[in-house]
Amino acid sequence: MPSRTPEPAVLTDAARDELIALVGRDALLLTEEERDTFRDPYWFHDDRRYDSSAVVFPTSVEQVQEIVRIAGRHDLPVWTSSQGRNNGYGGPSPRVAGSLLISLREMNRILHIDTELAYAVVEPGVRWLDLHAALHELGDELMLSVPDIGWGSIIGNSLDNGMTYLPLGTDFQAPTGMEVVLADGSLLRTGMGAIPESKSWHVYKRGLGPTLDPLFTQSNYGIVTRMGVWLMRRPREYAPLYLSVPRDHQLAQAIDIIRELRLDGVIRGVPNLQNLITMGTQFPEHMGMFPGADATWSEERLDGLADATGIGRWGVRTALWGDGPVIEHHLARIKEAWSAIEGSRIDELGRFTKENWGEISTFMQKISAGIPTMEMMEQMPDWVGHVGFSPIVPLKGSEVVEVVERIKARVIERTGTNFVCAIFPTNDRSAMIVSSVSFDRTNEADVARTFETVKMLIEEVAELGYGEYRAHLDFMDLASEQYSFGDHAYRRFTQAIKDAVDPKGILSPGRHGVWPLKYRDGDGPSYV
Repeated sequence: MPSRTPEPAVLTDAARDELIALVGRDALLLTEEERDTFRDPYWFHDDRRYDSSAVVFPTSVEQVQEIVRIAGRHDLPVWTSSQGRNNGYGGPSPRVAGSLLISLREMNRILHIDTELAYAVVEPGVRWLDLHAALHELGDELMLSVPDIGWGSIIGNSLDNGMTYLPLGTDFQAPTGMEVVLADGSLLRTGMGAIPESKSWHVYKRGLGPTLDPLFTQSNYGIVTRMGVWLMRRPREYAPLYLSVPRDHQLAQAIDIIRELRLDGVIRGVPNLQNLITMGTQFPEHMGMFPGADATWSEERLDGLADATGIGRWGVRTALWGDGPVIEHHLARIKEAWSAIEGSRIDELGRFTKENWGEISTFMQKISAGIPTMEMMEQMPDWVGHVGFSPIVPLKGSEVVEVVERIKARVIERTGTNFVCAIFPTNDRSAMIVSSVSFDRTNEADVARTFETVKMLIEEVAELGYGEYRAHLDFMDLASEQYSFGDHAYRRFTQAIKDAVDPKGILSPGRHGVWPLKYRDGDGPSYV
């Protein structure tokens, strides 16, 4: 574990002048006032531990390459984001204070859409909203697997293992083929892209020799400047569904049913289970504004609301895609299996074909149809922030419930807020348990208490045998520390790669616990 905070990096006048000469002053944020517009809004404002020295907005691959070379010449660490909207995990902020932030927002071109093979090629600044709009212009024949909030970068979300919900969201199937700027400013193309003028780059996920694409996910080995993303043809019919779980004690039963339906191929894509507090944002007519940071509601109140609203203590958002007879058969299978949960119900939220596709209007209908929105953000009070805690657990009801109950107990005991939880079966055999611990982001003590609670959970849940799939900036090292098998063999291996491909330690030092040699003393990170 780190023994002290790394010394802040310094943007020298010479480095600043070279950046201005390269991109122009208008493409830089230099003053504190300017830089304050580019930090995690959920971080307490007066806490400056993760401030940057500048933010630069390149518009081309060539500018990214030269920025990296400038950083190398001046020994200036950089921290890269695509849209920088990873709120709740640190946003665009750097692990080492004073780093130069590289924002790829202005690299926002859709480079190619292949309607025959159903894929697109995008730059990092392309948002879900942008690519969907382009597909809509082409007639809505192709669908994009999207997350709940549409303003994020397709590449940025993919590189952090962010979840989407259509069938290609299962096990992160959509990303294919990357272009990467390396620490010396050189350019790499992964997989079949290593063939000049390759025609197979974005249609085959491997190449000859080791497959490199996963190395650039949640890592600091390079800067991804373009990526292929697979699309899905619009089905003949689409049926969004809502499955209620009336009582909290029925969660394990629901998990086991979902697993069996997934293993049988009945439920495809990524179903989303949310507790009443979380699911309420998708029923604003019943719940109003998001109550995650409210003082903990009693079990009696939660049961009453579950019944009065029809939401249930837990709810499952899922969908069926395919020919009409296939949908009817799978819906009958789901109804038969779900009827085992006493008091449950299944709501069909519409049946859509080419003729009435334009009638899709509600949040739940849109997300499973690949239509990105910003509606969830509209339900969030301005003063509420959150930090994510997200372990991976086998898709067994008993194990999921054990972890959920541990998180719930700690959150209520230590923060006094409502328990916020969403469970994502990322494939047929595992689930992410995403607990967004909410707080008043204007209250320093509230923020500190929340972060200490999550740090406690990281260690406690690791003792049960589960680790986080994605960590907030403030506890990347702690989350990484839990992966300790073989005297931290995994960390030592990732550090060895880091030292080989980035010997100056320029690119995103400390990202997910991977520190370059210049910040380490021996095997673990201690700072100079």
